[in-house]
Amino acid sequence: MDSQKPQLPSFQKILFCTDFSENADFAFQYALKLARQNPNCTLFLLHVVPESDAQFWKGYIYEVEDVDQKAKQDIEERLDRTYRAKIPAEIGFQAEFRVGKDYQEILDFAKEQDVDLIVIGRQGKGSLSKAFFGNVTEKVARNAPCAILIIPLAYQKKIKQKK
Repeated sequence: MDSQKPQLPSFQKILFCTDFSENADFAFQYALKLARQNPNCTLFLLHVVPESDAQFWKGYIYEVEDVDQKAKQDIEERLDRTYRAKIPAEIGFQAEFRVGKDYQEILDFAKEQDVDLIVIGRQGKGSLSKAFFGNVTEKVARNAPCAILIIPLAYQKKIKQKK
């Protein structure tokens, strides 16, 4: 039996997906740690606004001009507060948001950017929590063109209990 351990590939492009939930924020810690451990790595952050939500905004918030620009500005501000401030200068970072079918946008982005790893959180079993990281995570995991790291919300709770 060969005593040498197989060498794992380095990650040059890591995609972190967020819905700005508590669990996504927890999963971000893993994405950031992996980016730090892989020199010259680019960390991509992707937020997908589900198309049905975007249509709702456009249909009912008619008094606000340029709804898309306002939504983008709000997302950028949240990215700054929640994520950008935590990223060291030596880590390449790119943030993007898209409108569409959430899991498909994630898969398309991963293919377009030829990412090596997707880091995504997974919520519990409630219907609202499945909206982004329940069914979406399952579909991404089944169809991902690369490795995927799924961080369940229960794991965060387990770590807190050990402290």
